[in-house]
Amino acid sequence: MNFLIRWIATAVAVGVAVWIVPGITTVGPNATIAIVAGALVLSFINAVLKPIVQTISFPLSVLTLGVFYLIVNALLLELAAWASTGIFGSGIAITSFGSAFFGSIIISIVSAIVNGFFEKQQ
Repeated sequence: MNFLIRWIATAVAVGVAVWIVPGITTVGPNATIAIVAGALVLSFINAVLKPIVQTISFPLSVLTLGVFYLIVNALLLELAAWASTGIFGSGIAITSFGSAFFGSIIISIVSAIVNGFFEKQQ
């Protein structure tokens, strides 16, 4: 159930990022399915790979006072965009690293707000 709630929150956040960030677009015949597919892959990557990558990059994050975590989030968003279009043939496309960087910030903020809303409802 927890993964489902995070998936919904991520889907809402990815939808907001597609709407706000100019370099993030949907790929596929239906934008809603593309956002849901991209959010599914991003949620899976955040659950499986993100803790490993953050552990490995911890010393560099300490040196940069945590700013490197933003770069890690952007790279994982790029990976999720590539994987979602490769696996499902539908997902999100990111044109530049700058778009991924700002998109990851938007996704982090919106998903934190939506997750907070779901936690208060339980």
